[in-house]
Amino acid sequence: MPHDSSILALYVAHRGALVNYASRIVGDRAHAEDVVQEAYLRFNEAVERRLPAQPLQYLYRVVRNLAVDTRRRITRDARRLVADAGDAVAQVPEDRPSPEAAVAARDDLRLMSEAMAELPERTRIALELHRFGGCTFKEIAAHLGISVGLAHALVIQGLEHCRERLYRK
Repeated sequence: MPHDSSILALYVAHRGALVNYASRIVGDRAHAEDVVQEAYLRFNEAVERRLPAQPLQYLYRVVRNLAVDTRRRITRDARRLVADAGDAVAQVPEDRPSPEAAVAARDDLRLMSEAMAELPERTRIALELHRFGGCTFKEIAAHLGISVGLAHALVIQGLEHCRERLYRK
């Protein structure tokens, strides 16, 4: 039996057990698969130089060493991520507006409310239906008993009035 095929046969025959062994050390099956793959590559290189007296035990030792190294790396990376996350969280701006922006928004809301109250009833209703109710001009016209063109004109008039009041401050 050629040397390379006997090494491959040994690996294939014990691959499942090696993955289970590495998985217990690493704590993650996907990482264990990577460890076993890397172990086979290293084992194959070592065998090219000199065949160990006990190839299976040697392969298990390579898997164990790589699994321990992988576990240490995962633990170190997890600690680093937690430390980095704390710094990152501290640098994230707040989601809420500043006190000044909140006061300005309340002032704008008050002005809009006053501007809406100044509108004629039919214009106010048309504007509210369009902006707050999501109604089409056709639906506004049907609700108010007017033409679609007049519904459009009322919404435009209401918007213009509110815009003037808001930017007149």
